[in-house]
Amino acid sequence: MMLSSFVTLLNNRRGIEASRTFQSLGRNSKPFWSRFTVGAFHLVCCVGFLGCLTNKVVGAEDIILNYGFLEFSLSVDSLETYATEGKIEGELKSYAGYLSPEQLKQFQVGLTTSADFSHLAIAQFLYSYQGEKILERFSRVIETKARQPGFYAIRSALILAAADRENGGLTPLNVLKKFPTNALRVDSRQGIKIIKDLSRVVQRNSQAISAVEQAALKERQQYAAGTYGVRNLDLLRSGKYRYRKQVLTMEDRSRNRNFPVELYLPQIKKKPTLPLIIISHGLGSDLTSFAYFAQHLASHGFAVAVPEHPGSSASQIEKLLSGLDSDVTPPEELIDRPLDIKFLLDELAKNYGNKIDTNNVGMIGQSFGAYTTLAIAGAELNFTTLAQNCLDSDDSWNLSLLIQCLALQIPETETEVNLKDQRITSAIAINPLVSSVFGQKSLRQLDIPVMLVSGSSDPITPALSEQIIPFTWLKTPEKYLVLLKGGTHFSTLNESAGSIPVPAKAIGPDPKIAQDYMKQLGLAFFSTYVTQQSIYENYLNSEYGLIISKRLMPLRLITSLERKSLQLKSSNIK
Repeated sequence: MMLSSFVTLLNNRRGIEASRTFQSLGRNSKPFWSRFTVGAFHLVCCVGFLGCLTNKVVGAEDIILNYGFLEFSLSVDSLETYATEGKIEGELKSYAGYLSPEQLKQFQVGLTTSADFSHLAIAQFLYSYQGEKILERFSRVIETKARQPGFYAIRSALILAAADRENGGLTPLNVLKKFPTNALRVDSRQGIKIIKDLSRVVQRNSQAISAVEQAALKERQQYAAGTYGVRNLDLLRSGKYRYRKQVLTMEDRSRNRNFPVELYLPQIKKKPTLPLIIISHGLGSDLTSFAYFAQHLASHGFAVAVPEHPGSSASQIEKLLSGLDSDVTPPEELIDRPLDIKFLLDELAKNYGNKIDTNNVGMIGQSFGAYTTLAIAGAELNFTTLAQNCLDSDDSWNLSLLIQCLALQIPETETEVNLKDQRITSAIAINPLVSSVFGQKSLRQLDIPVMLVSGSSDPITPALSEQIIPFTWLKTPEKYLVLLKGGTHFSTLNESAGSIPVPAKAIGPDPKIAQDYMKQLGLAFFSTYVTQQSIYENYLNSEYGLIISKRLMPLRLITSLERKSLQLKSSNIK
């Protein structure tokens, strides 16, 4: 809340409307807003800054607040005194009255809250496409004393602060003290605009979540008790089969691409062929991110293959942060990931054809892995939608566009590849990014059972634009939307040694809750559509969703949703 409190503090001096907007946000959507603003600051800190490493660090002495022709100043010394001693002195007294005691406390703590990243890691990220886009957005609000955009100054201040571990490292206060001019300007009008934009995002998100909840209750009420049949299975319980795990190496010489695969094989003597599920990890994850899910399905008789995509795994991010690569992920990864799955299926058919059924395969993926899942399931890259939406991406708070818009950088010859594979016959997409890279036209092409899983507090692939609205586009008759209230982009991930660490606040409520949901619904979904066991269909409905729902992270499951119930005034949701 530090960033929000500060902007509010600025705006209350002259911008009462912005203050009311912020207060409304705080009342109505505190969990989402809190995670978003904390995440936004840490994202900026992760983002970057290399430009002006000078021997002499000037350091900002004052923050100048601009509102039209009016200017107000706030000394950095007064902020430091409040942060370290809790005393409200100097110019800060004029502003403190506009914040509640709780906001003041959050502001004090936020000033010295450190983001634990090395200066080299931050610099590397900022020079990536995604890092520069994020920094450009914040430089609209923060300017130098000479009224120049603060892009390079912010970058310099961030890198110097991160290198100064003795004084707290990458904290907002230390960044101010490392700013390369003796004053920085905050454009309050731009700050007000950002708050208004975020207010609309939060309001629309809240309306959409309410619509999903109402749809879940309506679906449950449409059926009399017992309509769904007998439910005497404990889907959370491990199955009866033991399994062994093999580590394979895929060598695709045609693409000069090698990648590891973990293959879980249940030990079933009498079964002729094993049903197969493939798991595709997200950006910055690895083979172990969904190990809990692979183990659960393997114990129930499924063979599970988990590939690691080399251009977007944890090791790729490590290369970026260590200076060995300049991209978070290369644009071609949007093509290579689905091709990894095709190659994997070919190799499994060649070497395990008598043990594994590779012609009727279920697939699940998270984030970038969810994109991969839907791409190979038949959703085509939509360059018309991308061209339209990516032009406006600088004004969007949908961070997933930073990945989706990479598709426009793919060489035209590579985009002609057919990514669809008929062997994928059912798909679960967790936190997918789809609004622009696929759009309505491409998602309507999906003709297999699909389940979309959404987190209501996910600022990276926002629930409304990336899952809830896209769910209304699906035409396949077997479709499901699962909403995790309070769930974030990382709630379903298993903590692993290899993946990039995620702050606790970004994970959200107890991740075991979300993981248990995925075990139960994933088992029901793939048992219904891969192994054709109709009894499991009794668990794929709103009633079962309410039965397994937990208070800390309520779950809602629906099979239909009318777009008009979302009360959207514009088709372009940012």
